[in-house]
Amino acid sequence: MKFKSQDKQNQLIENITVNHIVVGVDIAQEAHVARAVNFRGVALGNPLEFSNDEDGFKSLDRWIRELLASFKLSQVIVGMEPTGHYWFSLAGWLKNKLLKSYLLILT
Repeated sequence: MKFKSQDKQNQLIENITVNHIVVGVDIAQEAHVARAVNFRGVALGNPLEFSNDEDGFKSLDRWIRELLASFKLSQVIVGMEPTGHYWFSLAGWLKNKLLKSYLLILT
């Protein structure tokens, strides 16, 4: 039996609970944009534009932590589409610095 991409997507969706904030990041060369939603897909807060460097990544972390506190949520899933090589820095930073806090998904 072949494993279909839809099966993988369904498995990822099943991991999302009422305690999650899901952050999607639109990757670009110099500045990324993050949006957050709850488990039902309802937008939380305002989008965040941040630079593709350490300072920008720290602002993303602060933004996520503020949303977690504001909406009384406890878990985070960060997803991004790997566009060219521009996503490497952010994905590496999230993986190294915040592995215990965030689940990183590349689609």
